[in-house]
Amino acid sequence: MEESLGSLELFVLPVGKLASWTAAAAMMFGGMLPYIPQYRDIKRTQNAEGFSIYVCLVLLVANILRILFWFGRYFEPPLLLQSIIMIITMLVMLKLCTAVRMTNELTTRRRAFSDFDLQYFWLWSRFIDYIQCVLTFTVVAAYITYLLIDSSLFVETLGFFAVFTEAMLGTPQLYRNYENKSTEGMSITMVLMWASGDTFKTAYFILNQAPFQFWICGLLQVCVDITILFQAYYYERYPQKPSSHTVPFTSTKAL
Repeated sequence: MEESLGSLELFVLPVGKLASWTAAAAMMFGGMLPYIPQYRDIKRTQNAEGFSIYVCLVLLVANILRILFWFGRYFEPPLLLQSIIMIITMLVMLKLCTAVRMTNELTTRRRAFSDFDLQYFWLWSRFIDYIQCVLTFTVVAAYITYLLIDSSLFVETLGFFAVFTEAMLGTPQLYRNYENKSTEGMSITMVLMWASGDTFKTAYFILNQAPFQFWICGLLQVCVDITILFQAYYYERYPQKPSSHTVPFTSTKAL
């Protein structure tokens, strides 16, 4: 009897570890998967109209803040690695979108980060300008974090802003759909991948006792995803006349 229990225990432990490693890998790489079909579609059509580069801005800010939060309050390593992977993914998306947009843009005027023109913030003509902006934000945020790292209030606030910013990622798409009275140009597949990924992520946060900021904002993300899916159903079922003023492609989000 004892031998049987021992054999069962030897079998269960590796299975448990394998499940844990699988979940960790899904956390690290799951966030980038919805952007693969979007990247391929932009590459194939040479048209970035359906994708909002503000999505990249939101995710870059959120993940940079999350990495800084890690220095004040350690959390699961897979979540830290996920942030690094997402930053790389967003930079790759930015590089492609910038190249495609400049190829299709008729104007010869070039806009740069060093112009400090708020009207064209995050609408620059070269990829290097986005890199300069990201590095500037990272250095400033890191310096402030270094100065206030011993303040628990600052650290907890930093963590909240990190996950809350990411949780608000879907709101540009909600606004675009509402303004245009349509979900045309939005990938339903990507929204479904977002919803399933956010659900898994939130469950992971809760089960692994991640800081409360993570799972609260994870629940908020799921709610936003469901709302976007409802918009897709509603506008498909009840087509409405498009508004006379459509949101420019640079301020929309395709999921």
